[in-house]
Amino acid sequence: MAQQNTKEKPEILYSVKAQRGSELRCKGWRQETILRMLENNMENAEKPEELVVYGGIGKAARNWESYHAIVKSLKELEDDETLVVQSGMPVAVFKTHKYAPTVVMATTNIMKPSWDTFYDLQDKNLTIFAQYTAAPWEYIGTQGVIQGTFETLSAIARKHYNDSLVGKIMLTAGAGGMGGNQTRAMAMHGGVCILADSNVEIINRRMEVGYIDVLADSLDEAIELAEKHATEGKPLGIGVVGNAADIFEEVYEKGFRPDILTSMTPAHDPISYLPSGYTVEEADELRKRDRQLYLKKAQETMIRELRVTNKFFDEGVHAFEYGTSLRKEARDGGMPEEEAMKIPGFVAEYIRPLFCEGRGPFRWVCMSGDPADLEKIDNMVLEKFKDDLLVTRWINLAKEHIPIEGLPARICYLGFGQRKEFALEVNEMVKRGELAGPVAFSRDNLDSGSIVNPTFESENMPDGGDLISDWPVLNGLLNALGMCDLIALQANYSMGEAVHTGVTMIADGTEDAAMRLEVCMTVDSGIGVVRHAQAGYESAKDVANGKGNLTDESIKIPLWWEPTATFGPDDLDK
Repeated sequence: MAQQNTKEKPEILYSVKAQRGSELRCKGWRQETILRMLENNMENAEKPEELVVYGGIGKAARNWESYHAIVKSLKELEDDETLVVQSGMPVAVFKTHKYAPTVVMATTNIMKPSWDTFYDLQDKNLTIFAQYTAAPWEYIGTQGVIQGTFETLSAIARKHYNDSLVGKIMLTAGAGGMGGNQTRAMAMHGGVCILADSNVEIINRRMEVGYIDVLADSLDEAIELAEKHATEGKPLGIGVVGNAADIFEEVYEKGFRPDILTSMTPAHDPISYLPSGYTVEEADELRKRDRQLYLKKAQETMIRELRVTNKFFDEGVHAFEYGTSLRKEARDGGMPEEEAMKIPGFVAEYIRPLFCEGRGPFRWVCMSGDPADLEKIDNMVLEKFKDDLLVTRWINLAKEHIPIEGLPARICYLGFGQRKEFALEVNEMVKRGELAGPVAFSRDNLDSGSIVNPTFESENMPDGGDLISDWPVLNGLLNALGMCDLIALQANYSMGEAVHTGVTMIADGTEDAAMRLEVCMTVDSGIGVVRHAQAGYESAKDVANGKGNLTDESIKIPLWWEPTATFGPDDLDK
């Protein structure tokens, strides 16, 4: 008689809500905060029943056994213990000390990486796909990337349109957990955005939270609405159902030319990219039935999307890749290098000057769940950094336009020096009882010094060091030395293309928190300043030398990099 499997299956949760209020389930606020960050990931997740947070396959835990074990471990964790998580699975709890991180994790780090290798390891229950903020429990909903889009559009406005996008039209695609912000970001600039997505349910979800204003019945109606509102100088976010490649080609054939063109389709994760000619349901079936055929069809569609994007670019449309790995995947699919890499990436083209100041997508999350805490922090930021136009303009717009998703949270491009000053003040606000609970600080992994990605964040570095992955490793080491509360070292993006870190710090009003924050908030963005300064950016050198616009704090630099050096006796005569 065959032996029956009597192992009890864990509960699958179809919805999770992060705990609010002052009640602790853990043995301290550090552990409780990390648990609430995990729950907030799940509250904002695209497919919580599959532990998928965003980006197609970016997961919060490896499986349901792991999820429940993580929750149990955090609840039982002592102040002098550290939870170790390997690719979404809790593998150990070590007795460390009270200043050690509460959680350390490493995710999707694979030798000789390829998509085939990754999926084989995932099928064996050995790894997950980290995405940027899914695995380290730092996702804050669609708003997590919106300031990056807003600042990219700001740079386009300054560079091409006399600092205004009123009356301009943007065409894009991808309304998922990252891309769904684009319509709102363009509307915040007073412009119009047409956003295509193959899944009407995803468009409807963005409409429910106010990121998309209207769903057009057809592409013709979308174009008509866009032209009308642009002519009247009125902002509008328009959703339209359709595959990116199909929509872009149809727009081109109709002779309509937007002012700006990009997309946030998940080309970095080809198994999530919807091939042309398939409905969402048909794609799901093909994905399960024949993965290799699915990947082939997806890559063929990516090449079509990029080819028509290049056509728009050649005709003067301001087209760029928005961190999707579309160019790299198209190149891997057989597109000639020159053709595949024709359009620029948005970091090198628009955002890098901010990275040189240590600026990047810094976030804070209010553990109390009370929107009043977010309001008080916003007001403090407006006062403390009242002379920083980038900060004040964004915070005022965010207060008006950005809905709360899950726990109250905000993103803001604070730079080196500013982050420490801000975090210490928040800690004092908690200590004084002005806030109803602790606050967690994190950031996107797309930050000044936390990532290497030669076709995205580290593309076209002036020192030629696009491929050097020492910098995110140094970032992780420094954050751990800085006594951060969670540190994650990850690989991500198009398989084998990026290494990066995620970090979480907690302000609970204690002196220990102040000590941690002072160190960690300095080194996390400081190593980004150093990386860009050593690459040759003069503005970053100014910051390192204490002559930046945001702070007079400096960084000791033992040696400046030069393209030539003395490697041995033969170099003495040169």
